[in-house]
Amino acid sequence: MRVLGVLRTLAVGGAALAVMGAAPGHPDLPGPEADLAYHGSAAMTAGRVDVRFTPRNHGPSAVPDAIVRLRWSKPLADAQTLPEGCARSGEQVVVCRTGALAADGVGERIDLRVRLREASTEVLLELDTLWGGGAVDGNRANDQQRVLVLDTGDTYYF
Repeated sequence: MRVLGVLRTLAVGGAALAVMGAAPGHPDLPGPEADLAYHGSAAMTAGRVDVRFTPRNHGPSAVPDAIVRLRWSKPLADAQTLPEGCARSGEQVVVCRTGALAADGVGERIDLRVRLREASTEVLLELDTLWGGGAVDGNRANDQQRVLVLDTGDTYYF
């Protein structure tokens, strides 16, 4: 019985390692390589946050589609009107599809407005690639953005 427990533990551990090794962006895996990046702006007025950003693929391979995750440090209001291709993924998270991104190409700009559950003087917005269309991204630094947005109506660029 003890041998079965050890074998089960090894099998579960091996499966976990295989899943971790198969994560998008893992540099040791073969496959197409793409370098995704997001640049844009955010502004907040009275708990309403306007975000505009453009996905870019620095290549060398095209990406059929990708998903960018936007996380706020404060909970979002329950009711949101999001653009096509975007959806709530949690109390503080919205995900958006980028669409196809050609190698060394710029995607369509994504504009969205969210409302915070409660008014706040500031909110931290974090953007990162949730799924890169099966491509390996060896430079994860430029697809992860953090911007502190103050409730001043000023525009903050990232």
